[in-house]
Amino acid sequence: MAHPNQVISTPTTDTPFLQIRRIVKKFDDVFAVDEVSLDVRQGEIFALLGSSGCGKSTLLRMLAGFEVPTSGQILLAGQDIVGLAPYERPINMMFQSYALFPHLTVWDNIAFGLRRDHMPKAEMQERVAQMLDLVQLKPYAKRKPHQLSGGQQQRVALARSLAKRPKLLLLDEPLGALDAKLRQQTQLELVRIIEQVGVTCVMVTHDQEEAMTMATRIGVMSEGKILQIGQPADIYETPNCRFVADFIGSVNLFKGHVEVDEPDHVVIATAECKHYVSHGITGTAGMDVHVAVRPEKMSIQTTPVLDSERESLAEVGYNMAQGVIEDLAYLGSLTTYHVKLDGGTVVKVTHTNAARHSAAQLTWGDRVTVWWCGSDVVVLTR
Repeated sequence: MAHPNQVISTPTTDTPFLQIRRIVKKFDDVFAVDEVSLDVRQGEIFALLGSSGCGKSTLLRMLAGFEVPTSGQILLAGQDIVGLAPYERPINMMFQSYALFPHLTVWDNIAFGLRRDHMPKAEMQERVAQMLDLVQLKPYAKRKPHQLSGGQQQRVALARSLAKRPKLLLLDEPLGALDAKLRQQTQLELVRIIEQVGVTCVMVTHDQEEAMTMATRIGVMSEGKILQIGQPADIYETPNCRFVADFIGSVNLFKGHVEVDEPDHVVIATAECKHYVSHGITGTAGMDVHVAVRPEKMSIQTTPVLDSERESLAEVGYNMAQGVIEDLAYLGSLTTYHVKLDGGTVVKVTHTNAARHSAAQLTWGDRVTVWWCGSDVVVLTR
C-alpha cells in the first residue's frame, strides 16, 4: 500500500548511476558519516532522511565536493569524483536558502552559471527560456527575487540549478523555507519538474512526509549510518528496526518475547497481551523482540469484539487489550485516541472520519477494547 500522497516514479534503469562505497567522514574523533554504501539509479529521486546531526547533510556535501571524505569512493556514471573540485563535477546543488542574487532579475539569476561558463549568447537565451517555461515563470523574468513569493523563489533556484544540465541534482532541505501549506503544494510540483527533465536527484530532508511524497526510495540515517533503504511504502509498512519504526510516522511498540515460533505464525507475549503474528519470523522461541503496530491499523470500540470481526479464528483471544480513553485529538479528517491500557501502557489509535462508525461517539473516560489483525503486526528484533 503506497503512501496516499506519494508520487510514484519509475527509474529509467536499474544500473546504479551514483555509487557510494564505504564513505567515511571524521571530524576529529567523531564519525559524521560511518561506512555508508548505497546505489542511486539513473532518473530516480533518492531521499536521505534523518534528524539533525545524523550525517545526511555531510554526505550531501561530500557528493557536491564541499567536504573531502576521510575514506571511501564516490562513483558517478563510473567515474570516481572524490578528487574533483566542486566546479569540476557535473553536479548542481540547491540550498534551503535558495541563495538567489537579490540585485539580479529572475532571468539573470538563471543565466548566472551559464555566463560563467561562457555559453554563447543565443544558446544561453534559448536555455534560460526553456528553464522559465519549465518552472512556469516566464511572465516574471524581469522581476527581482524580493518581488516573488517563497514558492516562486524556490522555482527560480531550481531553474538555475537545472540550467547547466547537471548529471546529478542535490537538494538540501529544498522546501524548508516554505510554510506548511505551500510546502505540500510545491512537493508535487518539484517532482513533476525533476521527472520532466529526467535528472537524477539526491535530496536531504528531516521531514518524513516530504521524503514519502517526493522520493522514489528513502535511506533512513542515524548516527552516521544508513539503517534502512527502501521505497516509501516498504519503509513505513516493514521497518527493519525500532528506530526506523519510531522515526517514520507514529507507532505503538510493545516489548516482549517469542512464545510460539512456527513457520506460518508466531505468538509473542508482552505485558499488555499476547500477539498472534500471521507469518513466520527470523528468530527463535524465547528471544526478546519488540512488536510494532501502526495507530491506523488498530480498531477501537466499546462493544465486545466478535469472532467474525477477526481476520481468522486463530487470532481469537489474541491481539486485543482493554483500557480507558485518556485523551483524544480531533484533526478533521481523522481522530487520534490515546488509550491507557489496563497494564499502564498508553497506545495511540487513529480512525478516519470519512463515515459514521462506532468510534465516532467515543470520548474521554470511555472504557474500550483495542484490537488489531495479525497481518498488521511487525516484529522487530533490533
